[in-house]
Amino acid sequence: MPERVVRAATAADIPAIMRLLADDELGQSRESGDEGIYMAAFGEIERDAHNMILVADVAGAVAGCAQLTVIPGLGRGAVTRGQIEAVRVASGHRGQGLGRWFVQELIETARRRGCGLVQLTSDRRRHDAHRFYESLGFTASHLGFKLPLK
Repeated sequence: MPERVVRAATAADIPAIMRLLADDELGQSRESGDEGIYMAAFGEIERDAHNMILVADVAGAVAGCAQLTVIPGLGRGAVTRGQIEAVRVASGHRGQGLGRWFVQELIETARRRGCGLVQLTSDRRRHDAHRFYESLGFTASHLGFKLPLK
């Protein structure tokens, strides 16, 4: 099995991350081809100590990506939450255990950062993703709402 590691993303990884984000029907309909907006967002995330973009690197190539945000809170006994977003695994690596390993690494990263809970959202249309997250122990415990501001 090729060497795989989870590492902090770099600006050089942005083109690969953009491809991952757009690598399905939903992503194709909502992602942009404008690298500049992703570079600007990456710069903001990189400067925020509570935010990180992590990649699953397989044999020197980006095979997965996710954002982890550490959110201090007051609810649930002042638990700190790890919000996992934009999880993607390259289509050529799906079904090989990479996604399971990657999400488990994200959970451990959140634990090391002091989180007592990890949470994520998944589009209602991603039924395979829902089964995947449930197999990792996540429960569909809440109903989420979004309000676009742009």
